[in-house]
Amino acid sequence: MTIPATFIGHGSPMNALEKNRFTQRWSEFAQSMERPRAILAISAHWYINATAVTSQAHPRIIHDFYGFPQELSHFDYPVEGSTELATQVAELVQPTWVGLDEETWGIDHGTWSVLAHAFPRADVPVVQLAIDASKPLSYHLELGSKLAPLMDDGVWILASGNIVHNLGALDWNDPDGGFDWAMRFDDDARRFMLDEPSALGEIAQSDDFHLAVPTPDHFLPLAYIAGIAASSGKPTETILDGCVLGSLSMTSYAVGSI
Repeated sequence: MTIPATFIGHGSPMNALEKNRFTQRWSEFAQSMERPRAILAISAHWYINATAVTSQAHPRIIHDFYGFPQELSHFDYPVEGSTELATQVAELVQPTWVGLDEETWGIDHGTWSVLAHAFPRADVPVVQLAIDASKPLSYHLELGSKLAPLMDDGVWILASGNIVHNLGALDWNDPDGGFDWAMRFDDDARRFMLDEPSALGEIAQSDDFHLAVPTPDHFLPLAYIAGIAASSGKPTETILDGCVLGSLSMTSYAVGSI
């Protein structure tokens, strides 16, 4: 059973509670693929100086945000973990070292805000992979390439971030549009993802890179899916596109769905 690998532009944590064109597409996409045996999530919000995977049987749900309605702070996604998958990931990517995290982290909103729509019953085990902030983009591309075999083992690799993520430049008067520089950068990323994912690192030379990616955390999940696309040779498709609030891209990709 082959499960597509995906990059999802997750946007605001409020998407966990809302129904819009993005959350509807997440739901439709999950329904269109075979049910995975487990999910390996790579969220922008677990960004530390190490590579690790959650290995708890019952990971805690992390509300890693502030300033949102109380309803969101009480949102629960009581999913099980998978020590089996965590160990499999650590072995698969050797000699790269991956720590088994039994208590530090859990499932954050970059993951559960998407899964709340994709698998609302929280009935597929989830393991989350940390993004190592100390490593260059090339490291994440290579690590993604090593994860590709999981697609053929019933694991949904879900990378969650935003290609353009500049919260300091948000335009609240433009809920469904993007600045010219944001849309240009989004288009540049699309060309790499569809035509030459192995060369995604070259996007750092873009004149718009520093505006679109003021910090690497939300962009780096895309590198894992680009690495998977490059090593697997499976085609990539755009499953969602568009910018919101001027400086936030919701564009999303799937590898191996066509």
